[in-house]
Amino acid sequence: MKLKEITQYLEQIAPPGYQESYDNAGLITGNPDMEIQSALLCLDVTEEILQEAVQLGSNLIISHHPVIFKGIKKLTGSTETERIVILAIQHGIALYAAHTNLDNVPEGVNGKLAEKLGLQHPRILEPLKGNLVKLVVFVPESSAEVVREAIFEAGAGVIGNYDQCSFNLSGTGTFRGNEKTNPFVGKPLIRHSEAEIRIETILPKLLKHSVVKAMLAAHPYEEVAWDLYPLENENPYLGAGMIGEIDESDALDFLHHIKQVLKAGCIKHTRLNGKKIKRVALCGGSGSFLLKRAIQEKADLFLSADFKYHDFFEAEGKIIIVDAGHFETEQFTIELFYELLKKKFPTFACNLSKTGSNPVFYL
Repeated sequence: MKLKEITQYLEQIAPPGYQESYDNAGLITGNPDMEIQSALLCLDVTEEILQEAVQLGSNLIISHHPVIFKGIKKLTGSTETERIVILAIQHGIALYAAHTNLDNVPEGVNGKLAEKLGLQHPRILEPLKGNLVKLVVFVPESSAEVVREAIFEAGAGVIGNYDQCSFNLSGTGTFRGNEKTNPFVGKPLIRHSEAEIRIETILPKLLKHSVVKAMLAAHPYEEVAWDLYPLENENPYLGAGMIGEIDESDALDFLHHIKQVLKAGCIKHTRLNGKKIKRVALCGGSGSFLLKRAIQEKADLFLSADFKYHDFFEAEGKIIIVDAGHFETEQFTIELFYELLKKKFPTFACNLSKTGSNPVFYL
């Protein structure tokens, strides 16, 4: 199987365009046309994990965290990152990462964590803004269906569990071509009136080039009248963190449940406020930036990692903050990779790394 077959599939689920600006998700080393024998799945790429891949004969490592976050100017082996990249290239091992792009999709890291903890009706905690655009195009009535189909096929018109969504309005368009034109209807130098359909639909910003290209290819006019409008709407199907409900639970009991499910050495939390736990917000990895949103959404408890000392004061008795560890809250990403790949490529050899990469230990 070629590397690009695997990466294209993963990027249908978590497009790199959904990653945060600081991130470096995607293919890091490797030729997209190289043949892949098997893949090693992990959270972090370390020298030990790379050696594990060599021993297994896996020439692809799929990780959550990218081994390269910042630019590398030299490859001398003076840092672990440099040594990993050198070894990967020497052994012909491709490195691929799905990081914040996998965090920002509902079936990704946070969705998996919510599933493990038993959250009911999980939804995005902080939906992305500015991610959607509206396409408006004017089409002669006879060609409206062809253009609509082309737009939908390119990925426009999806709203939640519905697709092929559009609004259509009949009207009259006018135009006059000059002597250089060869109009689909009408004649050059004569103003023409044509019954047209105004088609409106919504699409993610990252699809705008492919959707517009498909629309123009299907449209019969030489010069197409179309507009793209930026939208301020939140996209409820894309964004950071998750929030959902559990059967009402005593706070201490739910803390023990978290600790058991995550197999955490210990968990840190704010003072228990005596309230029962019903609504739970969470974010795998570093999620302190979502604390205010969790409070706004009236979550009883917010589970994440990497809170600083002063972050805990911001709970103010309104919410219980639980810091269960970065690795612990993202560990199920490896299982998620396995499930996704086996669903698409059932005979493809995937290995879950047996090498621990958590740099934090507890006494």
